[in-house]
Amino acid sequence: MRKFLDRLYHMSGALAGILILAICVLISCQILLNGFGRMFGQILPTTIPSYADFSGYMLAASSFLALAHTLRSGGHIRVNLVIQTMSKNIQVLFESISLIISISLVGYATWFMFKLVQESIHYGDKSSGIIPIPLGIPQSVVFVGLVILLIALIDTFVELLRKREPILTTADEV
Repeated sequence: MRKFLDRLYHMSGALAGILILAICVLISCQILLNGFGRMFGQILPTTIPSYADFSGYMLAASSFLALAHTLRSGGHIRVNLVIQTMSKNIQVLFESISLIISISLVGYATWFMFKLVQESIHYGDKSSGIIPIPLGIPQSVVFVGLVILLIALIDTFVELLRKREPILTTADEV
């Protein structure tokens, strides 16, 4: 199970990175088209339809898909100056409370996002750009990112309970 979860987090982070790269390619193509359009007149189209919408959807998707990988790899910003001075038992207690609160909040956000996706699909919501995109598609990717984050938080909490030592607050992260 450990290998599967680690692979899930890694693949989610890799997909987030690919989406960031796709944003860079899309924006670069738009810039080149603008430049060619000014240099050569109207030979080429000067814009990619709805490029800003697509970039925004990819940014949202990459942000949420990267959350679990970032959590498990220790990339989130933590303030350890106070907690590292406490005993291990107190650190475990604070980390447990933090993870329980995080699981609750992310669980609620995941449930809400699921309901939002359902509503968007039910009503056939589409974006208002040049190319109408069903909003359920980008919302579904955000939902998947939240589900993976929720799994990562629960995984971290179970690991904390099993090891009975801090998982997220180690001295080498300071």
